[in-house]
Amino acid sequence: MRNAFADELGKIAEENDKVVMLSADIGNKLFDKFKEKFPDRFYNTGVAEQNTIGVASGLSMCGYKPIAYTITPFITNRCLEHIRDDLCYQEQPAIVVGVGAGLSYGELGPTHHSCEDIAILRSLPTMTVLCPGDPMEVRALLREAVKRNTPVYMRMGKKGEKNIHPEVPKLEIGKAYVMSKAKDIDGRLNDVCLLSVGNMLQLSDEIHKELEAKGISTTFVSFHTIKPLDSEFLLDAFQRYKVVVSLEEHSLIGGLGSAISEWLVDNNVENKLIRVGTDDRFMHEAGHQEYARQKLGINKEVIIKRIIERLDASQSKN
Repeated sequence: MRNAFADELGKIAEENDKVVMLSADIGNKLFDKFKEKFPDRFYNTGVAEQNTIGVASGLSMCGYKPIAYTITPFITNRCLEHIRDDLCYQEQPAIVVGVGAGLSYGELGPTHHSCEDIAILRSLPTMTVLCPGDPMEVRALLREAVKRNTPVYMRMGKKGEKNIHPEVPKLEIGKAYVMSKAKDIDGRLNDVCLLSVGNMLQLSDEIHKELEAKGISTTFVSFHTIKPLDSEFLLDAFQRYKVVVSLEEHSLIGGLGSAISEWLVDNNVENKLIRVGTDDRFMHEAGHQEYARQKLGINKEVIIKRIIERLDASQSKN
């Protein structure tokens, strides 16, 4: 994802001379081409992430479009007060980019894991929260983020994520994107709607294909925007499907599953939701991303088992 981000950023900067890149002492080689083309629009702000946000706010007030980039927990948790007061309170259209979100930096342990960032930043007024699912979505959402007149947080994976989209999709902030739609069945509900967040897109695609192979009618959706929620899509999904599943590499507290649960209560909609995410605990072991997912129970086998058990339970009630 980060390579797609760097490449698309360079293209956008060629079109928009107000785009300024702020890197908190990370990814400097990644942005070599950007620095060569735009030496006066790249700043290494050092290991001083709070200051990075302050600089972004100042540049924004001067009419620029700053993009503040570093490892997710350092640009979010460490900078919460500055994001809240310097960007959100001032309604400054800066873009905060967290790279290596969720368990992407699994080998580096819990200091580098980020399973709380969605919860933290979606609670801030005026903040938009985006979670691209593959490199193609990074390109599409970065362009949409640059158009916004209020703060944006973009949560990315790290590297090696596969392209699930065959080409750059036309994404709209606040509108879910249907990757594959189950055929409507006359007179009865479809089985499952998978709502995938960010770097769970590849795993969600695998789950979707396996469920379909088992004869379970499944719609597969990239839910790339956590805030604002696509309420219209959610209302249709909870009317149309027996089970709706949110899949995220984020804590069960405060992520998309929580946001949907709040929406269900506020709109008095029947709860058919399965929430897939990380438990309320730190992972003290170190290991690669897939190992971390296995340890925390957000792997394919566990998720499919939960879905089938819920479908069986819903059918037994009927």
